[in-house]
Amino acid sequence: MTAHRLRLAAYGVILREDRMLLARYVSPDGSQRHWTLPGGKVEHAEDPYDAVVREVAEETGYRVAVERLLGVDSRARHVDWVPGGAELHSVGVFYRARIIGGRMRHEVDGSTDLAEWVPVAQIPELERAVIIDVALRLERAQPADGHVPPVPVGGLLRH
Repeated sequence: MTAHRLRLAAYGVILREDRMLLARYVSPDGSQRHWTLPGGKVEHAEDPYDAVVREVAEETGYRVAVERLLGVDSRARHVDWVPGGAELHSVGVFYRARIIGGRMRHEVDGSTDLAEWVPVAQIPELERAVIIDVALRLERAQPADGHVPPVPVGGLLRH
């Protein structure tokens, strides 16, 4: 029987002029790196709203205020990092946020190693997590139902 895992995460969509705040993900063994949104796992009994504020501070050094809920993304995939493999269901909650304090710094001993303001026009050229593209679609469309069509993974897009 295949194991099933659920991962709930909250992400900050933070834009300043024509730039988006991104963090660079580093795999536990350091062999993989790609750009992602600041944010991450919602801890047990933690509200996703509180999680995004905490995660952005941990990964970028900035204090943020949540402005609005942009939407939710749900996707499932097989992962091999669980002994015997597992079906992982990832649910991402995306919030538009703005900087209210702090200053940029890089996370130490975490899942990211850099924070950077990246021009939105350069994002398609980056090796990146698919959630960045989901976030940009949500930000541009601002759908009333908080849902955009799935973004396929491939090329420079990673899970």
